[in-house]
Amino acid sequence: MPELPEVQTTVNGINRSLRGLRITDVWTDYGSPLYENHKQIKSGKFFKKFKKDVVGVKILKAERRAKNVLIHLSNPPSSSSRVTSARQGGNTILVHLKMTGHLLYGEYVKRKTQNVKRDNKKLNASRSTLHEYWSAVERGPLRDDPYNQYIHLVFTLSNGRHLVLSDVRKFAKVTILPTEKLAEEFKQIGPEPLEKSFQLSAFSLQLNKRPKGKIKPVLMDQSVVAGIGNIYSDEILWASSVHPLRSVKSLNARDLKNIFVNIKLILKKGTEFGGDSLQDYRRLDGERGKFQHKHRAYQRTGLPCLKKNCRGTIRRIAIGGRSAHFCDKHQR
Repeated sequence: MPELPEVQTTVNGINRSLRGLRITDVWTDYGSPLYENHKQIKSGKFFKKFKKDVVGVKILKAERRAKNVLIHLSNPPSSSSRVTSARQGGNTILVHLKMTGHLLYGEYVKRKTQNVKRDNKKLNASRSTLHEYWSAVERGPLRDDPYNQYIHLVFTLSNGRHLVLSDVRKFAKVTILPTEKLAEEFKQIGPEPLEKSFQLSAFSLQLNKRPKGKIKPVLMDQSVVAGIGNIYSDEILWASSVHPLRSVKSLNARDLKNIFVNIKLILKKGTEFGGDSLQDYRRLDGERGKFQHKHRAYQRTGLPCLKKNCRGTIRRIAIGGRSAHFCDKHQR
């Protein structure tokens, strides 16, 4: 799942390339009867409202909250036929990329292919349906990288280009809500670790909400600290010389300070390297991030520890259904 650095990299890309552009159309094939009563675009009924709310509206800027991409829109058009509520404020598109989603920006074209299904009960009978799909116009990572080809949401923009969502497993969530209600939407989410206001004292208070919890899952708890997931928790604890199974209450002042400092350092480093593309995450231009080349613990099972003068080996254990990678010598 994309974590804070991957989501922030996406937000930075949107702010560089899309600010001031107007949304002229939107398409999706996410629709599912399982989501008909949900307030997201997988509901056909909700998607109709979503489309009315976004078409003709300008993209102001993007922000990140935890692992969510927030695309702020201008006020809706003044025409009464386009106003969907009495409120005349702006809306925000909320995108949670979930396991395999990532946003891409480029020029796309909609194509059609014919799917033929044969009826096994009638040897000579078959039926065909037309399937719509989108592909990038120009060769390059947007078109040639397999992970960039699972397009399930397309925003057509006023410059003739497109913002699309590629999502192999179709788990992503996309919705829209009044910008003024964002604080209420995220009231259960913990503080942002890269904010200047997030200091060691605040971090300690947050951890102490779960004193008996194991430190790795506590770091990944979005109500404790926002944005940290499996990859970066492994890297933070490796750099801090703290074992992932340590309980919060067992951590001394030095441990807490090390973890706090490394949260800020490693999340900033992850963003500077454009996120982690060891699996399916890609940047807005379709290129891979480079943080996977900086791993010291994550997915290095059986390899020698890279800490200076450490003779340990990276091990893997399961904690609460998730993997944890750590050095068997210096992490205690």
